Amino acid sequence: MSIVITGATGQLGRHVIEALLQRNVPAAEIVAAGRSIEKLADFAARGVQVKPMDYTDATSVAQALKGASKVLLVSGNEVGARVDQHRTVIEASKAEGVELLAYTSVANADTTAMKLAADHQATEAILKDSGVPFAILRNSWYLENYTDQLQGTLAQGALAGSAGEGKVSAATRADYAEAAAAVLVADNQAGKVYELGGDHAFTLSELAQEISAAANRPVVYQDLPASDYAGLLAGFGVPELFADILADSDLGIARGDLLVSGSDLRTLIGRPTTPMPAAVRSALAAV
Repeated sequence: MSIVITGATGQLGRHVIEALLQRNVPAAEIVAAGRSIEKLADFAARGVQVKPMDYTDATSVAQALKGASKVLLVSGNEVGARVDQHRTVIEASKAEGVELLAYTSVANADTTAMKLAADHQATEAILKDSGVPFAILRNSWYLENYTDQLQGTLAQGALAGSAGEGKVSAATRADYAEAAAAVLVADNQAGKVYELGGDHAFTLSELAQEISAAANRPVVYQDLPASDYAGLLAGFGVPELFADILADSDLGIARGDLLVSGSDLRTLIGRPTTPMPAAVRSALAAV
């Protein structure tokens, strides 16, 4: 019996494995599955099972899930292509007879109009029709979406976006990973849908103010029309399709699509979520 983490070479997947180990799940009962298994050598050295798995290769998916009792399906990153990839994992999970498949979706997936949510909505529908026992982890934004860009933000003296004064319930990857681990080790999770987000939502203006205060340098929030923001992102090398999706997601923030009420994340991890100011200061210390 094992817990399989798909997409384990990604940042969220790695955090989930660490969280499972911290919960004293035996390393031999954890399977780290991903395309570039050489990136998982550190986990293998600690006794974690490592298996090659490519979402586009049904045979590799079936082999990675062999003997699985629970599976975390970390959503793929190929927007527009990932629904079929997710279906492959769901079908393999059904064939294996897993006890639970947990899926990382997006906040408010049942109501949001964000373009980014379309693949998640389709995957949730497949899950519900599959007959596989499932839990849905609807994650809001990562704080790292902003803190990983701090060098550029400071260099520009501005944080650009199209979110207006909308608030986002962002939390760290580690917070979301701990929640996923908590669901994977708990009993009676089938049918659960969790709306996950940070305890304290913030606007991008508030984020800019916090960056400015923490860095002791002027940083302002520059609110742009979505088309202009997409163009700015494309100018920085973001692929045009993804730049459009990111700008559209900011419009979602303006509407409140990534605002999470309730305390599901805090409850699952058993502590307050990481505050935005703490994440900013931690990231600045590493710059």
